[in-house]
Amino acid sequence: MKNDVVQVEIRGLLPVNNGCAIFVGNDEKVFVIQVDHNVGMVISNFMRSETKERPLTHDLLLMILQGLGVTVERVVITELRNATYYARIILQQENELGRKLLEVDARPSDSIALAIAQKKPIYVTRRLFDQVEDMSEALTRLSESSSDAEQA
Repeated sequence: MKNDVVQVEIRGLLPVNNGCAIFVGNDEKVFVIQVDHNVGMVISNFMRSETKERPLTHDLLLMILQGLGVTVERVVITELRNATYYARIILQQENELGRKLLEVDARPSDSIALAIAQKKPIYVTRRLFDQVEDMSEALTRLSESSSDAEQA
């Protein structure tokens, strides 16, 4: 698995006209996944460890998984097809019978939200990572311009 995937993290999260841009990457490359505004807010809240008055959908799912003794092991963003990213959530259940892994198809936005909430690693397949455009410079420019705006 180590050569087939690249570990990434959230490098930035910015609101855009039609939702939210999640900058995902590492020191080698950063790419963008567009998500809807609501999931962008969920990911942002999980990143800041914000508590909510009432559980939202991702919180509910995590509570159900916890109740069943299941944890998120890792997330893998697998491919880009027809301008849509695909991902897999690898879940783990460990009990007296042993360890069981389950792989589930999911949207990258939901996968990222669950991984961030449980502080689990996010990976991208090497094939996809090599395919996507590097947006590191754009992220740097956007970060600098937002820092300048905050100082003004």
